Amino acid sequence: VEVKIEVVIPEKERSKEEMSPNGKASPLIYKVNGTARHYHLEEHPIASNPYHNPKDVVEASVCHVKDLENGQMREVDLGCGKALLIKESGEFHAVGHKCPHYGAPLVKGVLSKGRVRCPWHGACFNIGTGDIEDFPGLDSLPRFQVKIEKEKVYIRASKQTLQTQRRTKMMAKCISLSNYNLSSTNVLIIGAGAAGLVCAETLRQEGFSDRIVMCTMDRHLPYDRPKLSKSMDSHPEQITLRPKEFFCTYDIEVLTEMQVAAVDVKSKIAVFKDGFKMEYNKLLIATGNTPKTLSCKGKEMENVFNIRTPEDANRVVRLATSKNVVIVGASFLGMEVAAYLAERAHSVSLVELEHVPFKKFFGERVGRAVMKMFENNRVKFYMQTEVSELREQEGKLKEVVLKSGKVLRADVCVVGVGAVPATGFLKQSGINIDSKGFIVVNKMMQTNIPGVFAAGDAVTFPLALRNNKKVNVPHWQMAHMHGRIAALNMLAHGTEISTVPYLWTAMFGKSIRYAGHGEGFDDVVIQGDLDELKFVAFYTKSDEVVAVASMNYDPIVSKVAEVLAAGRTIRKRDVDTKAHQQHLPAHIEKPLTVFFLSFRTGDMSWLTGKGS
Repeated sequence: VEVKIEVVIPEKERSKEEMSPNGKASPLIYKVNGTARHYHLEEHPIASNPYHNPKDVVEASVCHVKDLENGQMREVDLGCGKALLIKESGEFHAVGHKCPHYGAPLVKGVLSKGRVRCPWHGACFNIGTGDIEDFPGLDSLPRFQVKIEKEKVYIRASKQTLQTQRRTKMMAKCISLSNYNLSSTNVLIIGAGAAGLVCAETLRQEGFSDRIVMCTMDRHLPYDRPKLSKSMDSHPEQITLRPKEFFCTYDIEVLTEMQVAAVDVKSKIAVFKDGFKMEYNKLLIATGNTPKTLSCKGKEMENVFNIRTPEDANRVVRLATSKNVVIVGASFLGMEVAAYLAERAHSVSLVELEHVPFKKFFGERVGRAVMKMFENNRVKFYMQTEVSELREQEGKLKEVVLKSGKVLRADVCVVGVGAVPATGFLKQSGINIDSKGFIVVNKMMQTNIPGVFAAGDAVTFPLALRNNKKVNVPHWQMAHMHGRIAALNMLAHGTEISTVPYLWTAMFGKSIRYAGHGEGFDDVVIQGDLDELKFVAFYTKSDEVVAVASMNYDPIVSKVAEVLAAGRTIRKRDVDTKAHQQHLPAHIEKPLTVFFLSFRTGDMSWLTGKGS
């Protein structure tokens, strides 16, 4: 059922309605170029019974009202599926029990101030509505009815929803796409990664009903890019973020294999490489980055790869099976590729300029622990050296020659030596670009040009966590949030970004989770056992904790992220338990045991400096 809603709100009330705390669409008229465009919402009419098919409904008693204390969560079984029951401030809520991103059990996550944060990758959901409030991921949680009768808690839910465990937020559609000139759009999004897709979806969720065009150099619809190095044999259709039907349903046009060569911000025209021109009213630049290549002899020969597409990743796996692989660069991509190929290739060698992997990001001690894990899985490191030459035989890679003089047998070479922002086409545009090529934006993802926004890996923005220092955070989660903030401010919401950076890396079935921004840290406080790969590392600058990483200690990173998101400062003394170790009983091996007593009970005093 399609319902057209046309509501004019007095100006003094408009700002209140636009700032929806849960991201719900406000029924407003959006004006573009002086013309009123009305929302066209895909919405079911309000009814007393939201379940239209009684056979699809299940209702079950799940617990006594006293079984849960405030601030507690419980995964409950309704017979045909599970739900997450939450009690906060005396009220019960029920939502989906799995994170829609990768299926993490939310009962093991962190509950704080009306939202639950995923223990794996940090996505946040409003417990009252189920709406996604921080990323990664695109879908929200289903919300179920809760009622109390005779001190028993009942949940009423759709069987189908219990099984899917996800919900796509209500979206608008374009009013009349046929009225538009093919060379003109209201919103043009350059780039179809996470930032571009979330921007387009947010516009539709907020009721925007004009034309949206996304363009990408890629041949595919938006896909889960982190899986290119974490799950290399995934085919494009397996990692697509939204199916083709989704884009058709919500009138989000995607132009594939289309490269923008220049932008004329005065005329508001984007010029494509093939000469095609498109006018726009609002522009989002979310072009991401371009992988760096080697500068040595032989760099362009066959079987030398920068992994940029699913086809690249698939081909590397095919060619590397039972062969010799050399990976240049102990970056996240390089290390993840090495881990993925270790069991498939005959040999995996990794060449790195530093003496320890991840030293600048995770610190030397954590880097050495990770390096040892790789060595135990047959990965050979060649550190503090570079590639001087790639040698061929019959046109194919045969050997990789290092500056140290070592010659490595190689059938396949993967290059992971970093990337540069893909912003070269903007040099003459007048858009502010810094000395490293990053687009400079403010807290609302706006550039120095009115109506031009930028998001994702190609930007520097003020990070509230670090006193609004301009930073580049090339994380999947951050790209999602950039896209959302840009969309809201295209609609003049005045929303500023305030999220906490969150990332993860997966290697040999283990994950390191990380939250915060540790650039420039001067010390690392480590709790746990690095040799056992069960630890928490706090990164400090002066007396303040600026980031945290962990392995096998979920959901500590999500818990710290919630504390940082609340604007609280964590002091070094709050996490350094060395001073307390001498008082521990002999049978307690590590200070982490005591450190986590308050963590397990939900007491945040150890993170706020209020506890002992």
